[in-house]
Amino acid sequence: MAVDEAQWALLLGDLRAETAALLDTLGALQPAAWLTPTPAEGWDIHDQVVHLAFFDEVADVGFTDAPLFVLRSAELLAAGPDWVDRISHERRGLSPAELLAWFGRSRASILETFERIGPRARTPWFGPPMSAASSATARLMETWAHGQDICDALGVGHPATASLRHICHLGVITRGFAYALRARELPGAEVRVELEAPDGSVWEWGDPSLPDRISGQARDFAMVVTQRRNIADTGLEATPGAAWGWMSIAQAFAGSEGPGRPAGLFPKESG
Repeated sequence: MAVDEAQWALLLGDLRAETAALLDTLGALQPAAWLTPTPAEGWDIHDQVVHLAFFDEVADVGFTDAPLFVLRSAELLAAGPDWVDRISHERRGLSPAELLAWFGRSRASILETFERIGPRARTPWFGPPMSAASSATARLMETWAHGQDICDALGVGHPATASLRHICHLGVITRGFAYALRARELPGAEVRVELEAPDGSVWEWGDPSLPDRISGQARDFAMVVTQRRNIADTGLEATPGAAWGWMSIAQAFAGSEGPGRPAGLFPKESG
């Protein structure tokens, strides 16, 4: 995605803010709380944080040593379809203090790399190569989404902020990816998206005259495209056909097809 310097500074600022909020939540936990199961099947809070720390490091290597990234990513992919789960589960021996320190270091390092290389630098990735702007947006999306799982596990609120704009945009532009991942044909109809931002303003994508539409709270949309909520458990409104079909498979994150969340797992919420 093409961003100018002002947009780049805003993106990195939002990533830092989401990081700080998550570190504050994690820093207040007692050791036993790190073993609290999260809504991601088979993953507790410890697993979620390992995932974030590990992929921060992997992303950093992609920008600083591309040949090494290609080698390491090939090894990971060759390990079998459950390689992402194994990354977390094989690091169960890390104490909460050690894991929190690792996450802090890995996030600080990738942020320093982003600052140095700028938004247009490119890296190989597990799918197509991506720009630093896309990588930083992905790190923000992952931080928010896994942070949501952690907040759900703890039963605490996860305040909505302007950083959701990046996640919602990522959700919109990955519509075609969600269909391709499932070997489905992308419907020809475009979809209008109108979302109420945390400050009450409206974020919008697509021609206002389009009949296929999605509307509601930005937080709900971000929940659906990161597969943290089933659309039935949100206040989103989607017209039948192209809009509803998209929301049933939306996936803003890379990798294999996500399982999503079943309807009724959470009370219906919005805002």
